[in-house]
Amino acid sequence: MLKDIFSSFSKPKAGPVEYLIAGLGNPGIQYEGTRHNAGFMVLDHIAAQCGASIDRVKFRGMTCSTVLNEKRVLLLKPMTYMNLSGDSVRDAMHFYKLTPDRVIVIYDDVSLQPGRLRIRLKGSHGGQNGMRSIIEQCGTEAFPRIKIGIGAKPSAGWNLADWVLSKFSPQEQEQLAQAAQQAYQAAALMVQGKADEAMNKYNS
Repeated sequence: MLKDIFSSFSKPKAGPVEYLIAGLGNPGIQYEGTRHNAGFMVLDHIAAQCGASIDRVKFRGMTCSTVLNEKRVLLLKPMTYMNLSGDSVRDAMHFYKLTPDRVIVIYDDVSLQPGRLRIRLKGSHGGQNGMRSIIEQCGTEAFPRIKIGIGAKPSAGWNLADWVLSKFSPQEQEQLAQAAQQAYQAAALMVQGKADEAMNKYNS
C-alpha cells in the first residue's frame, strides 16, 4: 500500500504540455555562476523541486517535461546564447501551440537587488536582451515573467556587460538560492492561474 502511495507522487502526469517555463542564460562553462545566468540557475532549482533534470536537447535548447502543481510543463534553457533566446522559445511555443499567457520567462534584472523577485504578466524587455529577442520573435509583450534581482553595477566605471557576466559573491549566492525557492513557489501558483496571488506574495 505504501508503495502505491509513493508511486502516485512520482508518476508523471500524462497529457500534452500545458505551460512552457523558460529560464534565460548563456551556455558554456565560462558563464556558469554568472549574474546573467540567474534564469538558468532558477530553472535548475525548479526542475530539482519537481524531481526532474533538464537534460534533453530540443528546440535549440536543453529541456525536460515534468509536472508542476498538477500541470504538465516544459522547462527550457535556450542554448542559443542570451541575445537569440527568442528563437528557442518561439520554436517550443509553436510546437505545443501555446498562447503567450502559457509561457513564463525567468531572467535576470539589474534594477533589483540580489535575491529580490518581480513578477509581471506583460511589459517591455526593459533592456534585457533575452527578453527583447523573445518579444521580437513572438511579436508580443504579453509574456508572464519572473525577474530575478542580480544587483546594479557597483559604480559608473563598470561596463554593464562585464557586470552581468561577473560571478555572484557567496552572500549573493545564498540570496539567489532563496529567490530560486520563491520563484519555484510563484511559478507553481502561476500555472494554476493564480498570478495575482504570486505577485502579492513574492513581488519585492
